[in-house]
Amino acid sequence: MSINHLIYRNLKKNIKNYYLYVFALVFSVALYFAFVTLQYDPSMDKVEGSIKGAAAIQAGSVLLVAIVAVFIFYANNIFIKRRSKEIGLFQLIGMTKGKIFRILSVENACLYFGSLVIGIFIGFSVSKLIVMILFRITGVEAVTTLRFSTEALVQTLLVFAGIYLFIMLLNYIFIKKQSILVLFQVKSSTETKVKKMSLWQMIIGILGIGLIIFGYCVSTKLFSGEFSMMTELSAAILFILGSVIIGTYLFYKGSVSFIFYLIRKRKDGYLNLNDVLSLSSLMFRMKSNALLLTVITTISALAIGLLSLTYITYYSAEKSAEQYVPSHFSMINTEDAEQFTSALEENQIPHSETRIDVIQVETDISQIMESNVDDPALQYDPSIMQLSVVSEEAVGAFDVSPKETYFAGYSQVMQQMMSLNESGQIVMEGENESIPQNYLGLRDDSILPIYFTAGGLPVAVVDNTIFQRLAQDIDPDIQRESSIYIGLDMKDRSDMEQANEIFQDMTFNANANSSQLGTSNSQKMNMGLIMFIVGFLGLAFLITSGCILYFKQMDEGEEEKGSYTILRKLGFTRGDILRGIQMKQLFNFGIPLVIGLLHSYFAVKSGWFLFGTELWTPMILVMLVYTGLYSIFGILSVIYYKRLIKEAL
Repeated sequence: MSINHLIYRNLKKNIKNYYLYVFALVFSVALYFAFVTLQYDPSMDKVEGSIKGAAAIQAGSVLLVAIVAVFIFYANNIFIKRRSKEIGLFQLIGMTKGKIFRILSVENACLYFGSLVIGIFIGFSVSKLIVMILFRITGVEAVTTLRFSTEALVQTLLVFAGIYLFIMLLNYIFIKKQSILVLFQVKSSTETKVKKMSLWQMIIGILGIGLIIFGYCVSTKLFSGEFSMMTELSAAILFILGSVIIGTYLFYKGSVSFIFYLIRKRKDGYLNLNDVLSLSSLMFRMKSNALLLTVITTISALAIGLLSLTYITYYSAEKSAEQYVPSHFSMINTEDAEQFTSALEENQIPHSETRIDVIQVETDISQIMESNVDDPALQYDPSIMQLSVVSEEAVGAFDVSPKETYFAGYSQVMQQMMSLNESGQIVMEGENESIPQNYLGLRDDSILPIYFTAGGLPVAVVDNTIFQRLAQDIDPDIQRESSIYIGLDMKDRSDMEQANEIFQDMTFNANANSSQLGTSNSQKMNMGLIMFIVGFLGLAFLITSGCILYFKQMDEGEEEKGSYTILRKLGFTRGDILRGIQMKQLFNFGIPLVIGLLHSYFAVKSGWFLFGTELWTPMILVMLVYTGLYSIFGILSVIYYKRLIKEAL
């Protein structure tokens, strides 16, 4: 038999094992080619010029290469070990190691570069669609055309050729170093031998769960005020990461085995077929794959967490804009307001106007602070907080007596950093007079734009008589350049876009004038690109990690094939065995997914308010999509096992 015929037969025989690897490789190449095409697409100039996103796209392409490279190295490692016996047989019949390496290299080259060509073609075909999706997400209005980028082609070929050469080098070292005897033992040496559960393993199991729960507990207190210094905050974050990651490793190393051991013990040894096929197998498999599962779980949690946070920001853009700019247009200069109003009238856009006088007053809020005001770690003095004060007549929504004050428009970020009680006493300090007030609590209404609230501090609403007394006794040194807020609202919301275009084309004296729609669009554009890149990377990782888990299941299935034959001979039907396999795959794919979702949930929950105003809807949507895509690999592995069980008799 010639070498060419041998290569052809090997490819034909192994193609059924490689189809998912080829799919993942094609998908990765297509993803990378389409991604780097963005860098060289002329229609992207508007996006990059608007938000300086070129650096983000380049950084994303580097991370994408890292994800794809790790996947290819790992997949190649699995396949070369699976073929170790075959390599040993080639040596037994007298083939030199150099000739065996050439056979494997040609086989790999056929699969690899064949996938590369298909991937580039698919990447080119969908590149226009991807640019259109990016434009849609960021709200950029530009025209794009289907264009083949030779720069992207050269970059893709160089990157994947480099990865291929490195894989061949690893294969060469593997073949060169292994003896025939070792080659026949490689596959069986990859799994840990079955041993009885020891006391040490039980301790590891309990410690793993304990570390994860402890990390979760600390994460819930991260921004509660207990870690006010930056060094304390950094130390707490490092501690949470270390505790959760080490805990995850110990969880796979010991906790899963320990939990299943307790379940088995509770059954007092009376295990049915499902228990044997699922629990017994998982007790030892997960322990031997602890490191791999920890990496997959941690990066899954990172991908879900980052996607959730970016989507929270994107999803909350409109509500955040309403907080920063309470009216459709916020002005702090009378001349600017008159100029803009005239422009609106010229274009026959009906609108209403709100004017609010604003003064700055130092206020002692130490008695309504939840945290200890004597804590030396506090970065501010709550006895002299500078707050914007308005009259309740200007707001007109809530009547207060001369002895009462309520706060409004307190941002969620500031509430987490500086929590307030629901009631208590505050004192407003004029230049010569101190006025005590009963604090009535917080209201959600956003009254003033960010110019007056210093990034999210509350606005104090007082009775008009108190406002007049404070206005007569103001400290001029703490007053802002402007002491008037002019809010303009369109009577018909459909006029917002036209009004915003007029606003953007005008030149104003004050830089702090702002548009609610413009603020929302700006946030969507900035976060849209980041969300797009994170989504790209998350999808690449999801596909590659799902494939790696699937390959592991293929390996386990081949090893357990003999057991299925025995079970079939004992009279168990294919359905009986399949039910046990389905239970096993539910745990195999479900446990890393559930742990990854829990990690990301606590990570997002600890600091989501820094990114937007909505938590549940965007986070749940991201988790559902991720779970749906991830489940496909579990279903594929069950289909593979179904074929194995059918062939087992």
